[in-house]
Amino acid sequence: MKRFCPLWESRFNRQKERRANIIKVGMADLNTCVSPDGITTLGLGSCVGIAIRDPLTKIGGLAHIMLPDSKEIKNNSNIYKFADTGIEELVRLMVEKGACRTRLVAKIAGGAQMFAFQNKSDLVRVGERNVQASKKKLAEMKIPILAEETGENFGRTVIFYPETGDYVIRTAGRPEHVI
Repeated sequence: MKRFCPLWESRFNRQKERRANIIKVGMADLNTCVSPDGITTLGLGSCVGIAIRDPLTKIGGLAHIMLPDSKEIKNNSNIYKFADTGIEELVRLMVEKGACRTRLVAKIAGGAQMFAFQNKSDLVRVGERNVQASKKKLAEMKIPILAEETGENFGRTVIFYPETGDYVIRTAGRPEHVI
């Protein structure tokens, strides 16, 4: 049986290692991944994308939260939808996968004011409230926020890479950038 050339075999293995899956997270959803995989969510308007990672194990996760507080909605069984319960669940799943709770760091994006209204009631300011609730929950859990891009009046699509901590932000009509 013929063996591969060691140089070619080595190059092939490096290329194989670089291939990564991009896991999709829907609205009011969350998921985890391990490097080299990445994780993405589309259409963050007033919603917030909370990306958390353990820099040592390269385990990461992303939550796409829609609302700030689960206690404000009765009979809602989707804990991923809310900042308070979604972030807790994301951390639980990451720790279950092998992340160390005390090493976790976060980046957040979203929380836009998508529609202009004269009445600035709490109902209309859902994006701002989502950002505040996400920051509050992360602070309670002692997870530092390393970077954020929140507010404004435009939607975002994000891709998070736990290996590097890069949080790629794409917005229509604006250049892609990394926080």
